[in-house]
Amino acid sequence: MNENPVFQPSPERIANTRLSAFMQFVKSRTGHEFIDYDALWRWSVQDIEQFWPLVWAFCGGVGELGEVVLEQAERMPGAHWFPNARLNYAQSLLARRDDTDALVFWGEDKVQVRLSRGQLYEQVSRFRQGLQALGIGQGDRVAAVMPNMPETLVAMLATTSLGAVWSSASPDFGVQGVLDRFGQIEPKLLLCADGYWYNGKRIDCMEKNAQVVAQLPSLLCTVVVPYVGESLDVTNVAGGVGYADFIKPYATAEIAFVQVPFDHPLFILFSSGTTGAPKCIVHGHGGSLLQHLKEHQLHTDVQPGDRLFYFSTCSWMMWNWLVSALASGATVLLYDGSPFLAGQDGRPGSILFDYVDAEGMTHFGTSAKFIDALLKQGLSPRSSHSLATLRSVLSTGSPLAPEGFEYVYREIKSDVHLSSVAGGTDILSGFVVGVPIQPVYRGEIQRAGLGMAVAVFDEQGKSVRETKGELVCTRPFPCMPVGFWNDQDGSRYHAAYFARFPNIWCHGDFAEINSRGGFVIYGRSDATLNPGGVRIGTAEIYRQVELLPEIVESLVIGQEWAGDTRVVLFVKLREGDQLDDALVERVKKQVRDNTTPRHVPAKVLQVVDIPRTKSGKIVELAVRNVVQGEPVKNVEALANPEALAYFRDRSELAV
Repeated sequence: MNENPVFQPSPERIANTRLSAFMQFVKSRTGHEFIDYDALWRWSVQDIEQFWPLVWAFCGGVGELGEVVLEQAERMPGAHWFPNARLNYAQSLLARRDDTDALVFWGEDKVQVRLSRGQLYEQVSRFRQGLQALGIGQGDRVAAVMPNMPETLVAMLATTSLGAVWSSASPDFGVQGVLDRFGQIEPKLLLCADGYWYNGKRIDCMEKNAQVVAQLPSLLCTVVVPYVGESLDVTNVAGGVGYADFIKPYATAEIAFVQVPFDHPLFILFSSGTTGAPKCIVHGHGGSLLQHLKEHQLHTDVQPGDRLFYFSTCSWMMWNWLVSALASGATVLLYDGSPFLAGQDGRPGSILFDYVDAEGMTHFGTSAKFIDALLKQGLSPRSSHSLATLRSVLSTGSPLAPEGFEYVYREIKSDVHLSSVAGGTDILSGFVVGVPIQPVYRGEIQRAGLGMAVAVFDEQGKSVRETKGELVCTRPFPCMPVGFWNDQDGSRYHAAYFARFPNIWCHGDFAEINSRGGFVIYGRSDATLNPGGVRIGTAEIYRQVELLPEIVESLVIGQEWAGDTRVVLFVKLREGDQLDDALVERVKKQVRDNTTPRHVPAKVLQVVDIPRTKSGKIVELAVRNVVQGEPVKNVEALANPEALAYFRDRSELAV
């Protein structure tokens, strides 16, 4: 365990955080005084019925929660939060209507758009009236296959203001990938774009849009947003209308936000779907808003006027998390396209740091893989950019290696709060998160989130520390899914999270809590390796292998072999490099010297590419299926399904 922090916030910085202000707020309301974050966390999970209403009051949620906080508090699933609440998610996001920026959008280096809070409200009002004219209301579904652009956010807010349900995907999905998702939820309106930009290339989507629409019989209308074309022709899209024509008949009117119960469906998100049809995970108005207010203000220190960016597509839950920051008074900075596009200095990946300086970005959110890629490229943003306004760097998607922490502080900025987090689509947020009043240690996530009774269980269901095990949550929390779509008896929902340990949420991450309370995530539990019956997290191997300069990326699986499991490592090398015996030995030595002999791969094989989901996560289970001759049930979930061919029928794995 690392003894010296890589970042220690100053007393002045700590005092100015929203988290410190919340601690004073709790003291004024309850008399409780906390000496540190850990004391606050313990109270927040012991007295959840007092904690969550205070978060709502402090963070400025709009709506009425009611007097009753929690019914059936000892049941998971089955706990019922704020049964008498009446609120609307969109109302909190649109509470202000002034001339300050609500959003800024960069479509690579091709398009820039800015909307004030007043302009955003106007567009939402007009789009909402278009939905009403179609008869769309509470419980109806609106779906989008869209870039991360302003019209997407407008349509989402219009949809949710009516109590209708929003679901989105990114336009890089193939036709079947879209149908696998939206075919299950039967949307009444589809929003799509004529195309998108990626790495400077124009990608046309109109033919794909027409094919999708033809196979969604529930649609009443398809709204097409012009983005890449000089003119818009929707004649081949059944029921198609251009975005401007859709809102043209309507003047701005006051929005009568439909007041809905706390757990009224808000969003439908989808599991990656690499092991079968994607699960449709339903999240509610109140739980999503309350959790996001808490994470933005207390864990990410988002303050009014801050400018928050997270690189995300509309297929990833981080898009939903990002746009919720409007409720905390932040400007959301949207970007669509390749994060590796060259900026003004001509170096790949620098465009996002141009964005930091141009827009006074305060919070820069990205994936651990992006940080690792910048490290491999030798990019030094602190040398090429000012980054004067940047206070926080946020990382998720996969575990951030210790070297990634060091890179951020060495080459990006030395006095940022590096907030590595882990959670997921399942809860639309994080279980383990950043804490802006705590020191940051390399390779670990700072703490469990407030109100989240997170623990690590061993195989027998006993809570452990300094031992690897299953990441669990032992008490109910408001952002638990409302359920799965078309899961009438709740059996699929129960099987997904509660079958392993009764009445306990089992998240599916292989993790450890260290002696000071920090968390290390070792990978997904279903992808852990079991050579000789010992569980090994895949992230432990990735951290070592990807330190070698020749290796761009890697993927590891367990192959059933001779009555046991052997570790097989696939590596993608720098362009022009080849895997030879010397490099194989260096890989094995790196792993052996820094982990244990059991971690050392029995086979090391070179591949041209590593398959990943649309949100950038590598798919170990799909590769394991290919290696073992089993079908991959949903290749449409992959961003690059052709990469699976590099793993199939490898003669090296037959001996």
